[in-house]
Amino acid sequence: MLTATVERHGGREAFGTRDDANRWTWMTWSELAAKVDALRGGLAQRGIGPGDRVAIISNNRVEWVIGAFAAYGLGASWVPMYEAMLDKDWKFILEDCGAKLCFCATPDIDARVAALLPELPRVCLGEDFEALCTLGARAPVDARSPSPDDVAYFIYTSGTTGAPKGVRLTHKNLAYGAQALQLVFPLSKEDRTLAFLPWAHVGGGAVELHAIVQSGASTAICPKPEWVLESLPVARPTVLLAVPRIWNRIYDGVNKQMAAKPAPLRALFRAGLRAAQKRAWGATLSVPDALTLALAKKLIFSKIVAKFGGRLEYACSGAAALSPEVGHFIQAIGIDVYEGYGMTEVSGLSTVNPLGAPRIGSVGVALPGVEIKIDKEAVTDDPRGGEIVIYGHGVMAGYHGLPGETKATMTEDGGLRSGDIGRIDDDGYVYITGRVKEIYKLENGKYVSPVPLEDKLTLSPFIAQAMVHGQDKPFNVAILIPDAPTLREWARESGIDASDLETLCADARVRARYAEEVERFAAEKAFERVVDFVLVPHELSVDNDMLTPTMKVKRRVVVAAFAREIEAMYAAPRARG
Repeated sequence: MLTATVERHGGREAFGTRDDANRWTWMTWSELAAKVDALRGGLAQRGIGPGDRVAIISNNRVEWVIGAFAAYGLGASWVPMYEAMLDKDWKFILEDCGAKLCFCATPDIDARVAALLPELPRVCLGEDFEALCTLGARAPVDARSPSPDDVAYFIYTSGTTGAPKGVRLTHKNLAYGAQALQLVFPLSKEDRTLAFLPWAHVGGGAVELHAIVQSGASTAICPKPEWVLESLPVARPTVLLAVPRIWNRIYDGVNKQMAAKPAPLRALFRAGLRAAQKRAWGATLSVPDALTLALAKKLIFSKIVAKFGGRLEYACSGAAALSPEVGHFIQAIGIDVYEGYGMTEVSGLSTVNPLGAPRIGSVGVALPGVEIKIDKEAVTDDPRGGEIVIYGHGVMAGYHGLPGETKATMTEDGGLRSGDIGRIDDDGYVYITGRVKEIYKLENGKYVSPVPLEDKLTLSPFIAQAMVHGQDKPFNVAILIPDAPTLREWARESGIDASDLETLCADARVRARYAEEVERFAAEKAFERVVDFVLVPHELSVDNDMLTPTMKVKRRVVVAAFAREIEAMYAAPRARG
């Protein structure tokens, strides 16, 4: 794929990097290929060959791309890890995969990994990247042609329910996936993405990166999530791949800004959104509605889109369900919303909304070469659906060293049990409604899928994170982490001392305000509603081991950490409101 793209688009911009001042430097496809050739020679000089594993601990950077394709060209496997991981997780992955060499992005990471080496005798820390390229340029090695079944990518699951598992993805998995995506959601050489989803995750690495290589589009690399909004106007992407929390943040930010505008502008904003949604649903707009929408686009929506760089056409969301409310909002302001679905074990993407035919709330249709079936015998909370089983070219070559785990995940006819609950409509569009492992049963026998409830709660501008719990209990409770800036601003306006977040969380007036938000974003079904909650003044994070590097909640860890608070809510539930 890389060779073909270099032949077609060698002189075009491929990957851009930015500095702290938001200045961008671009590397062409030909320049990238030259670096890949040089590093491949350097790795060969260090004894890397077919079947070896080359690891990297790094956020997104152009060296990440170069290293991956240099390893591919030697028949070696690329093993990405997050900078945000704990040392014990790095140690586990390096030992489990049998890495022969490990690149470290920073001196601090290098020192931390060096401290692990006495327990990892087979691992060699990567030397200076440029020095290795210089060495390889003096001793070039031709790229070998891999077999489709050779393992290209060793990517580890997030470990929400135990130790991470090494998923083996082949050249066939990755190349077929990129080509299939191009058939349904074609990108051109004129397209550009802003890459900030970590390439150590299957969505960023196996989907975004390889799709860009397949199409010859360009990628502006944003190494820090906090730089995204300021990077957009300069990088000017046409496609933005993000997880729902990013779109939620944009949704909240725009609504907060509009709340401060004069009343006539707020009224026009709301009326314009309503008109845009009517049109999206296929209704013919009346003359007043059409005029309202045209005016809202000119005075409001166009200014919002301009903050994304003015070229953004496609908002692509994955990793979790996007709230229909947020999806309709993004689409109404003039950016088409496309959700997709997949998982590490199926090379990252199995379904996507086709270009020109998206359906908000759906994760789209199966990619060419992929088949989706629904196992209705699985235990779910959705009487219309069941567990999603995935077949086709994306299915992994298995978990490394875990034949039992591999067998348990696969069906007898070669399908992969996703663990996700969903249904398929008459047109082939897939809808995700929950996770099998996260569903729990209340005391009354009702099944609850907590993730949609949490997603809805975090639509509140006051709530940054939420975890709903109720396993074998009479009702649901929640751990809520406030959005600190929003809470502090409200507290100051309400005459409450906002200097200490912990004190704020214990304040009865704050609690009453949050009770209103919980009611405002309550579940539709009575048994799913959150009856009580506790406010926690610190975030769930990777550092406190309550989140995986992919930002998934480690439910068992959170429940254990707040066991006393949870039991207190069930012992004496507070009155709502």
